[in-house]
Amino acid sequence: MTEPGFRRGVRLGIDWGYARVGVAACDADGLLCYPLETIPASDQEAALARVASLAQQLEPLEIIVGLPLALDGRVALAANNVTGVAKQLASLVKVPIRLVDERLTTAQANQQLGHLDTRKRRKVVDQAAATGILEGSLATERHTGNPPGQLIECPWTEGNA
Repeated sequence: MTEPGFRRGVRLGIDWGYARVGVAACDADGLLCYPLETIPASDQEAALARVASLAQQLEPLEIIVGLPLALDGRVALAANNVTGVAKQLASLVKVPIRLVDERLTTAQANQQLGHLDTRKRRKVVDQAAATGILEGSLATERHTGNPPGQLIECPWTEGNA
């Protein structure tokens, strides 16, 4: 059973970095978040296509993309890059995309994975960060009863709002 105001449905969490893209998902009730995969980000077009493919397979309610704001909350270069990527993704999938503040999720993931050597950690830290982004978003929605973050304008929704 879900809480009032909580929207039931699978979600994807994305931690988009310059080198790698971490992807996580949750069950339809939002009780279990789990890492899916790490995608190389060196070929942005291929990375976007892979995320779109995962969205097609899992049919999520929405895609949550972490927005890497500066520690003081400013929108820095990395956040502008992620916003652009989210807009590109919105043109590939017919799934709402939300940007959520992801400050410190990678640092927290690194801390949680501290038992792994650097090489092994590098392969999964982005998935762990994506899982953290998703868990935080679900907690926000449960607490407030509202969807988390900022909705990206999607070409397929214009005029339908």
